[in-house]
This record gives sequence, structure tokens and C-alpha cells, in this order.
Amino acid sequence: MTVSEMNKTAAALDIFDRLKSEGFGDLHLKVDAATGLQAIIAIHSTKRGPALGGCRFIPYDSSQDAIIDAMRLAKGMSYKTAIAGLPVGGGKAVIMKPDNLTDRPALFRAFGHFVQELGGRYITALDSGTTLTDMDIISEITPYVGSKTNDGDPAPSTAQGVFRGIQSVVKYKFKKDDLKGLHIAIQGVGAVGYLLARHLHAAGAVLSVADINTEAVERCKREFGATIVDYHTIHALECDIFSPCALGAILNDNTIPAIKASIVAGGANNQLAKERHGQVLRDRGIIYAPDYAINGGGIIHAAARYFHHSDAKAAQHIEEIYNVIYTICERADKQNQPTNIIANSIAEERLR
Repeated sequence: MTVSEMNKTAAALDIFDRLKSEGFGDLHLKVDAATGLQAIIAIHSTKRGPALGGCRFIPYDSSQDAIIDAMRLAKGMSYKTAIAGLPVGGGKAVIMKPDNLTDRPALFRAFGHFVQELGGRYITALDSGTTLTDMDIISEITPYVGSKTNDGDPAPSTAQGVFRGIQSVVKYKFKKDDLKGLHIAIQGVGAVGYLLARHLHAAGAVLSVADINTEAVERCKREFGATIVDYHTIHALECDIFSPCALGAILNDNTIPAIKASIVAGGANNQLAKERHGQVLRDRGIIYAPDYAINGGGIIHAAARYFHHSDAKAAQHIEEIYNVIYTICERADKQNQPTNIIANSIAEERLR
């Protein structure tokens, strides 16, 4: 599903109405003709601290698509940082990728000036389409950058958090303290999915993997003895856990009826095509680990680097994902609510 399709309904709503209805702080737009920069910074909440969120650099069909995407992602960051217990709020930056980019460093320096103008209300970080080198360039202009080359890749932290979240759901659902013999199907074995597969293999899980990149799945087959499955049908595989680690909106009206796993827990963002799909999963007896709760290791890593926390403190914070996921599962059953609604409630409690 494209960004345009995901935002079609949302785009019909007046921007100011949407800002008010979703509790936004502010929305900033910047154009720099010299570099071709067209950027949006959406700040959803600064109640817990400065808004932290990545900078996305991808093509968009329209400026409205880019604005709605920034707003949607910024709100998600507020919830992700709140449920992770971080002293930051939620924001997101979107740079509309030009068709003909001639000077990438100049464009990101211009974006750095944009971030600097906000005076620390927004801290940028790595996201889709940006690199650590881009972050280094931005940091030449502004100190409000949460992930640079010297800070290291956040993917290992994300994968560790997802792994601990899977262990938590397995403990809740199967009353097992280990993953030995459990069949886990991973859709997407890129940076996070591959590292997750390594954790799961070391823990004794049986793996099936799928990715549009043939080299990525062959690597998992070679290193972990994983079975390679078709990317478009892996969600329907007979297994214990389906782990989406690729694109969003994978849990929808077409895929959910075919899922045979007892648990859905993975690193992808925005896994539910619509909020109601959390209830659809619950009605089928499938436990869903809310994506922004289980994949928060990366933002914990970024916050730790920005605030100069020790590696040990960051690792301890990532370990808390186990308890967060377990609490969500318990409350979902006690209140007879889908896990995504419970996660939202916990985040909103902390935001208030």
C-alpha cells in the first residue's frame, strides 16, 4: 500500500481540523530554492520533552501526502516515546525527494538550518531514505541530531527490543521461558529482520524467511538454516509466530483471515492497515504485539546517544520492552480490548 493510498481518507480532512483533533503542537514547512529543499517538520507533543523523530527522505505524489505522512508519523512518535518512558516528545520530518537531486550535502545542510530555526523543539534522526552520513551533515549546522555516524547503527537496538518483545509474548501465550522449537516466520530480513533472525536462531527457534532481496534470504538460509518462503504468502504460513519486519499495513482485511500463527510480533512500523484490525486479530485469538511498543529499541538508542547516556543504561531501557509488552497483553485480556487500544491508552496516560 502506497503512502498516497494510506493517506487518502486523512487528506480529505482540513489540515487545521486534523491538527486540533489529534492534539498537535505545530506544523512547519520550509522551501529552499537553491537546493530544492521542500521539507515538513510536524511536532505532535513536547509535554515530555523536545520532540524526537526521524527525517524521512522519499518521493511523494503531492505535498499534501507529505504533510499528512509527517503528521501521522509524528503522532506515532509521541506514542512510541511515551510508552518507552523516554523524556522526549514526538515529532517527524519529511523531505520530499527531488526528481533530480544534484547536491545532496547542500540539501541536508539547508535542512539543518531548518531544524536549527526551531531552537531545539525538534531533534532529528535517521529514517527511511536518510543515512548516518546525512545526519553528520545536518550536525554541521545544528546540534539537534539524535543519530550520527559516531552514535552507531540503531538497527541492533531495534532488533534486540523486538526479540525481547517476542520472548514476552511467548511467555504470556505459551507459558514458555524459551523459544526452542517454535516456528517463526519473518517477513523482511533487511537490517532489523536479519539481526532478529540471528537472535531467534541462537535461541533455538525454527525460521522461515521472506524478502524481495534474494541475497538477504539466501544469507539467512546459509547462516541460520532458514526455509525460504514467498514474500507475498509468508503471512499465511503454518507457524507459531508471524513477524512482519518489512512494510507497513501488512495486517489488513486480505491477510488477517489467512494468518495461522498464534502471535504477530515484528519490527515493521504501522503494521495495522486500520485501527480496527487490532480487534479483528483479537477476535481470531491472535495476540498482536503493538508495533511501536515492540520496536522502540531504535528510538531508545537515539535518545541515549543524544542525552549521552551510557550503553548499559540504554541496554537496561531496551530490556523494559519485555515488561511493557507483557503488561499490554495482561491488560488486554483483563479489559477485553485489543492490544493496540491498550497500548494507545498507556501512551495517552503518559502523555497526559
